[in-house]
Amino acid sequence: MVVLLNMQFFKKILNKLNGLHFNQEYLCLTKEYLDQPLFVYIIADKRIIKDITNHHLFTGYSPLVFTFPFYKEIDLSNHENINILFSYREFKPNDVLNAKDALASITLKKIHEQGLENDRFFYYEGRTASHRFISSFYQAVIQFQNQLYNKKPGNVYLPGNLLKQVQVAYSLPRIISLITVKQNDLFNLFPTDLHGQIDDEHYIISLRYEGKAANQVEMTQKILITEIDPSFYKTVYSLGKNHMQELKAKDQFPFSEGFSDLLQLPLPKSAVCYRELELEQRLDHGIHRFFLFKIINKKLIVDKPDTLAHIHNVYATWRHNKGLPGNYLLR
Repeated sequence: MVVLLNMQFFKKILNKLNGLHFNQEYLCLTKEYLDQPLFVYIIADKRIIKDITNHHLFTGYSPLVFTFPFYKEIDLSNHENINILFSYREFKPNDVLNAKDALASITLKKIHEQGLENDRFFYYEGRTASHRFISSFYQAVIQFQNQLYNKKPGNVYLPGNLLKQVQVAYSLPRIISLITVKQNDLFNLFPTDLHGQIDDEHYIISLRYEGKAANQVEMTQKILITEIDPSFYKTVYSLGKNHMQELKAKDQFPFSEGFSDLLQLPLPKSAVCYRELELEQRLDHGIHRFFLFKIINKKLIVDKPDTLAHIHNVYATWRHNKGLPGNYLLR
């Protein structure tokens, strides 16, 4: 008991020393209302090759994985390693990006190519990352906290530089969507933020390969993924446990009265947009199973929708220190 009390007291001390403004590690927000978000660039020899802010996917965190479509500006087939920089300033191709303009950076190594010709997708794993969102002292305190308190059953521990890579990846708002699966008359509904539309016809979703959710997606082959209004954020977070749950009756989930057009899958409450997907390929790497889907239907439910997303506390602290608004939805 004494040891436990001492650990709790020590944890409070570290929380006061880590420089973070918010208690929650991930802060929900309305993606469309985040003022002055960061830009992300592929660079070579300090020059901007391409703005990929809205043209990449964050698909894995253990290890860190980014997925890229085919770019006309740079053929990733010929690049085993790439460098990406995060900046608060907007640049054009061939502009020189100085060190003071880069808030964060990640170096990545290619692990897989998928598809042919212009329909290729490239998977890169994070190697190292650095950032200036908070001071090096605060970063060291957070790293120490991570080593002390995050090695526990059921938690994915992010050792060494991987923690910093994830902090950088979540400096862009990552949309949290809900996936609906059905087998016979049983369902599951669970959130994901490791996903996205990679081109006009394809969608990629990453799930933990040991989870029941990944097996359910593989069994059903056809799924529904839905973007959600931010007002539903507490319910969306509460559904995270369903990654490890069996299929259940429909009335066990917060479904609305609506259904998707083709697959006739029930829509979650507060749905603003959905895609109906059919599985084409899968790939395992680290703790992740990457599913490549063909988009068979897409529908906007609400004109100009607000979309639920979240960012990391480290980046949110930088924004707070710079006087930038957040409009965060605290759980």
